[in-house]
Amino acid sequence: MGRPSKLTDAQWEEIKRRLLEGESGRLLAQEFGISETAIRKKVSSQVSEIKSVANQLVSAQSALKSLPISSQISAQTLAQRLMSISGHLASAADYGAATAHRLAGIAHAKVEEIDDAGPLTPGSIEALKGVAVLTKMANESSEIGINLLRANKDAVDELNKSGTGKVPSGLEHFYGGN
Repeated sequence: MGRPSKLTDAQWEEIKRRLLEGESGRLLAQEFGISETAIRKKVSSQVSEIKSVANQLVSAQSALKSLPISSQISAQTLAQRLMSISGHLASAADYGAATAHRLAGIAHAKVEEIDDAGPLTPGSIEALKGVAVLTKMANESSEIGINLLRANKDAVDELNKSGTGKVPSGLEHFYGGN
């Protein structure tokens, strides 16, 4: 970890805001007594990303306005549904992960019923069956979350490979589009 910043978080936010308003990084560096390189390292990528997203929003709004009213309504309804689906999937993943955790804990407790000296006794076999069922249920409960994590990892890998910063096709509604 590098050395602490000379500036507070509020000062960095002010620099970011002023860069977004078009002020010069060189002049801001002089005013705040830091190097222009420090500004580039700390906030320039954030400023570029904010500008990119803002341009995308303007483009999307322009494209939306160019549609007939009925198509605008359809596009907005679809966008709301996609955001809702994303939120519901994230909630399902949270609940699934919590359920998987709980079931795994119950399965772990059930393992205590297995007799290490006689693991094939009728009592131990019943305990093993219970562990197997609970483990299977735990794995199934975690499936949505695991798939979302996998999709996120794949999207990040694709972004890193392409170097374009563009979201892979089909994942725009999760990551805000290209």
